[in-house]
Amino acid sequence: MKKFLKITESALLLLILAIASLTGCKAKHTEANKTSQKVIYRTVNEIKESGTINIGVFSDKSPFGYVDENGEYQGYDIYYGNRIGKDLGVKINYVSTEAANRIEYLQTGKVDIILANFTVTEERSREVDFALPYMNVALGVVSHNRRIITSLDQIKAEDEIIVISGTTAETYLEKNYPNIKLQKYDAYAGAKTAFENGNGVAWANDNTEVIAFAIENPGYTVGIPSLGNADTIAAAVTKGNETLLNWLNDEIITLGKENFFHKDYEETLLDTYGRDYEDNLVVEGGAVENSVKKF
Repeated sequence: MKKFLKITESALLLLILAIASLTGCKAKHTEANKTSQKVIYRTVNEIKESGTINIGVFSDKSPFGYVDENGEYQGYDIYYGNRIGKDLGVKINYVSTEAANRIEYLQTGKVDIILANFTVTEERSREVDFALPYMNVALGVVSHNRRIITSLDQIKAEDEIIVISGTTAETYLEKNYPNIKLQKYDAYAGAKTAFENGNGVAWANDNTEVIAFAIENPGYTVGIPSLGNADTIAAAVTKGNETLLNWLNDEIITLGKENFFHKDYEETLLDTYGRDYEDNLVVEGGAVENSVKKF
């Protein structure tokens, strides 16, 4: 009888342990699911402690963010990113992103900052936090010289305009010109190649990009240099990451005192745009009202 009770007690103990184990696994799994749904970010101190900051940039959008023949990131946004890393005292891990992935990369913690020519909009501000701006921008439309588009009224029912998914050009045209057909591409390189191959009657994008494209590629004209309202470009951080946002804003104000972004322009954009566009495009110290926005 005693032997039977001993066996029963042992079996009962094993059963309790098994149930506890299963319950623990289930709880851990549920918590993991909850965690995966949370927005992830690192504070300034956590970034400094790690010794590395992850910055999302374009890798195919010269002269703002691209990879050169030596495999090194270059461009206007990279020049700024390099200074951020230096002033934080950390190494930089540049992460290549596409326009449509910028918000996702922040929310999933893949990057700490986005510096991928990110236009500030009300809709995006609900999902990420933008720092003070460092550049002016508007939408522009470039077309083939064989048929220069100077007004969207020239677009016929059978025509298509090339846009990049996730950009303000896509949003603007869908909202204001829903009858115009759009030919969408995920990446700048894909849109550029398609346009060069004769697809689309025009390509709508940030005017800085279409102007650069027309300058670098004979046979194209920016017939619409400014479409809609003038906007700004700014760095973005994950929603709620106040320590990094505040650090960036302080950094931009400090950099403005040394005319940092004019130096950035002269190092990375001058060969493309010349001096005529410098004061139109550059924003120093986050003060948009002090910059000229004529395109």
